Parts: sequence; C-alpha cells; structure tokens
Amino acid sequence: MISEKVLKALNEQVGKEIFSSYLYLSMATYFDSIDLLGFGKWMKVQAREELGHAMKIYEFIYERGGRVELPAIEKPQSNWESPLKAFEAAYNHERFITESINKIYSLAKEENDYATQEFLNWFVKEQVEEEAQTELILKKLQKLQDSPTALYMLDKEVGSRG
Repeated sequence: MISEKVLKALNEQVGKEIFSSYLYLSMATYFDSIDLLGFGKWMKVQAREELGHAMKIYEFIYERGGRVELPAIEKPQSNWESPLKAFEAAYNHERFITESINKIYSLAKEENDYATQEFLNWFVKEQVEEEAQTELILKKLQKLQDSPTALYMLDKEVGSRG
C-alpha cells in the first residue's frame, strides 16, 4: 500500500506531467505559426512523451492500491519572443520537473517506500536525458545569433526527431 504523502505527491506529478504535455503542445503551435515546422514537430513528439510519463505514473498509482485524483491544469503560455526564448522556457521547465521528481524520490525514501523509489529510478534517468536534449538545442540556438540560414538548418535537424 502506498502512503498518503507519496500518493499525494505522485498525483501532483501526474498533473505536472500533463501540464508539460500541454506546454509543449502550446510551444508546437507557436513554432508552427512562425513556419518552423521542424521545431513544431519536435515539440509535438515531446508533448506525446510527457503524456506518456503521466500515464506511467497513473498506472503505478493503481498498481500500488492508490487512487488517481487529477488536478486542474492551468493554461500554458502560448507565445514567445523567439525560438531561443521558447527553448529557454522548455529547458527551465525540464529542470523544474527534475526537481519535482527528486523531491518525490526523497519523500519515498523517508517513507521507506522502496517500490516507489525503484519506480522513480526510471524517471530520474529520463530527466537526465530530457534536460540534455533540451539544453543541446538551446545551446545551438544561442550560437546561431540572428542567422536565418542557420535557424533553417537547425529546424530541419530537430524536425528529424521521430
């Protein structure tokens, strides 16, 4: 059986992961609206991945005898100054999610909840990858300056994500 504290934290994380999906879908609409379809595709893939994370936690809660309580999801930002600003926001959001996962892991450790710790190991590793991917694109955007040609090439590159 899962403790009330861990259950509450996991339910909150389901909401954060759904919001992540919503945020990345909003970023996709931004990129599509400025004809950067490769970036838009990257964000759509990311949105689906985040929704998958929410469902993974959802299923785990039920496996442990808990009940999912879905929180309200706030409206995400829908416009950014530039692709660089959008990826800065994405990178900062990934860091926020990493911090949230780490807090739940610490809570599970305090509660001697070994099953949740084991489950969260996957998310800990996943967040390392999520931050690294987002930061790499962010660094490339920082190097581009205002070069439309370089932005076009990077758009093609990130659009190859499947």
